[in-house]
Amino acid sequence: MSLLSDLINLNLSDSTEKIIAEYLWIGGSGLDIRSKARTLSGPVSDPAKLPKWNYDGSSTGQAPGQDSEVILYPQAIFRDPFRRGNNILVICDAYTPAGEPIPTNKRCDAAKIFSHPDVVAEKPWYGLEQEYTLLQKDVKWPLGWPIGGYPGPQGPYYCGIGVDKAFGRDIVDAHYKACLYAGINISGINGEVMPGQWEFQVGPSVGISAGDELWAARYILERITEVAGVVLSFDPKPIQGDWNGAGAHTNYSTESMRNEGGYEIIKKAIEKLGLRHKEHIAAYGEGNERRLTGRHETADINTFKWGVADRGASIRVGRDTEKEGKGYFEDRRPASNMDPYVVTSMIAETTILWKP
Repeated sequence: MSLLSDLINLNLSDSTEKIIAEYLWIGGSGLDIRSKARTLSGPVSDPAKLPKWNYDGSSTGQAPGQDSEVILYPQAIFRDPFRRGNNILVICDAYTPAGEPIPTNKRCDAAKIFSHPDVVAEKPWYGLEQEYTLLQKDVKWPLGWPIGGYPGPQGPYYCGIGVDKAFGRDIVDAHYKACLYAGINISGINGEVMPGQWEFQVGPSVGISAGDELWAARYILERITEVAGVVLSFDPKPIQGDWNGAGAHTNYSTESMRNEGGYEIIKKAIEKLGLRHKEHIAAYGEGNERRLTGRHETADINTFKWGVADRGASIRVGRDTEKEGKGYFEDRRPASNMDPYVVTSMIAETTILWKP
């Protein structure tokens, strides 16, 4: 095994200028991440200089067998924490050979919204809180839970420390450092309320980059859990009963909200979000009705309400924002399995472009 480890960790720059580029894309479920690697003649830092590529869409549920070719368009580059050196991870979106975005390509429409002059002028910032659950491989039961049984009730696990409270910290810390190495704007991690559940935060990131960074961070996390022999779940309610679900709270602000008088802009934006509550809920992740029950720090899925420091609201405004009269707010509705391209662009569209 030591020889295998040595080979995996070979520094290619000692012997060649060639690098390995791992192309990443979103599969047919809209949540599964696929990837494959290719050799390039030298280091690349601009995605526009990377070649397009293709894959068999019939094997990912994204094209029929008789016309299976799907084209990958490189969109963002991150350093590869697994191969290191000059090797890279490449976030791609997917198109037909005729250049049309395939149905699971949500990045294309998001990029159109984020390139709108009115949205560009507002410099939308996002902070994405990605919750997830680590599961034991063979039984698909949360890490640290007795097989076929339950741990003690919630209370000591949130930001908890100790062998009986924190399960999977090595995975979490490895992911944290790997994301920083990759160039992802990861801003923190913490243990969550349900044991075996964790959270990482990405941001503040501007516009489309928030989605690129979260997808790259998800890929890195799943690769690390692969090595650790643990299953990664983004299910919004992995365990039924008196246990917290998993969300992807989305913190948001525009330049107008961050400037003097921003609190009034925030209240108007929240009013717009309330008017389009059903449309947002429909786009905020699969299975979210199992999580948004009005319990466990959620608002009921059919109810829209906002409040200051209220974690049982659809939209939470922080005390500092209220006090300073400017800042940001948190949309607590998105599920952990949401597509960040959809959620971030929809919030921008509703609050900046949409006219009631």
